[in-house]
Amino acid sequence: MTSDALSSRDHIALAERWGAHDSVPFPVVLARGEGAWVEDLDGRRLLDFHGGYSAINFGHRHPALVAAAKAQLDRGLTLSTRAFHHDQYGPFCRELAEVTGTETVLPSNSGGEAVDTALKIARKWAHQVKGVPDGAAEIIVAGSNFHGRTMAIVSFSTQPNHRAGFGPFMPGFKVVPFGDIEALRSAVTGNTAAVLLEPIQGEAGVIVPPKGYLAEVRELCDANDTLFIADEVQCGLARPGTTLALDHEGVRADLYTLGKSLSGGLVPLSAVIGRADVLGVITPGDHGSTFGGNPMACAVGRAAVGLLATGEFQERSRELGAYLHSRLGELDGVSEVRGRGLWAGVQIDEERLAGRRLTEELAARGLLCKEARGHLRIAPPLVVTREEIDLGVSIIADVLAGTGG
Repeated sequence: MTSDALSSRDHIALAERWGAHDSVPFPVVLARGEGAWVEDLDGRRLLDFHGGYSAINFGHRHPALVAAAKAQLDRGLTLSTRAFHHDQYGPFCRELAEVTGTETVLPSNSGGEAVDTALKIARKWAHQVKGVPDGAAEIIVAGSNFHGRTMAIVSFSTQPNHRAGFGPFMPGFKVVPFGDIEALRSAVTGNTAAVLLEPIQGEAGVIVPPKGYLAEVRELCDANDTLFIADEVQCGLARPGTTLALDHEGVRADLYTLGKSLSGGLVPLSAVIGRADVLGVITPGDHGSTFGGNPMACAVGRAAVGLLATGEFQERSRELGAYLHSRLGELDGVSEVRGRGLWAGVQIDEERLAGRRLTEELAARGLLCKEARGHLRIAPPLVVTREEIDLGVSIIADVLAGTGG
């Protein structure tokens, strides 16, 4: 039996029987997408306010990205490994560096892989350049972080379910409260290699730090010969209304990690970007990835970078994000709206339906979004229209009205 002949119930049953249970998907089987909309196997259209955890910044089936993928497939070269040069790699690295104002690019596949790579770079830089004894480098991170789920990353997660049963954990990390510059200042020592932060914490509920905090982090790192690593896998690449989230604060990191929307969600693609002298500590044989920087990913990535270069999506996110935040703030039952651009964490009054049950109810009414720490996290594709925002907010309003006290 072909998959086309299977029902939604069949597909869900197959996933439950044969797939590892690493998540709890909604009982929806998606089959197609266009712009800010997806369609399930039964032909029901759903408005996407989830956006693939910010991976679908340019919308589903964006013609420029699809055309780039098709053209590369037609050329027949999808993988060459870094054992050879290919004609998409150098242009991709140059164009990404230019649009982000950085110097060097190291492509990889997933956001977690990019963060893990940045940690390796920071440790080697601390040993070779700062003079920290080999094996003594420390990296400071923020509580309530989410940087992925590799063993290195879960070693400094503060989420119990990300750690339970996975020990022993990797040493060399310190955790301080997000947004607390004095706690960070107290944690820095001569062995501190880097401070790793999300400029906006997504999984924590779209938390924006206090004004001036990120600039103070930069000053603290400068004063202590310490790297500042900004994890912009979710919050970067036009989502906050600027190309990089740190741009909003006029702050520059030494290294950035990117992923998700770097390919518009079409293919796995991530990168560590930043200072040439820092990335320069990596030499042949130190690091590698069979699929990292492959021709298909670079071709699609170049198309995505081209979309960023116009500034259109940054402007859309600024303008429509302000409208989204305003509309959400008007809803009865909403106590706080956090975030920046087309990214919002919506805190629901405690007596209202919240968390997973709320998102399930929204999905049943045709709106897809995700809970974060018990509240709504909204990240529609940046192609969303004002009318689609109105529709999505009205569905949220209807559900909250039906659950009020």
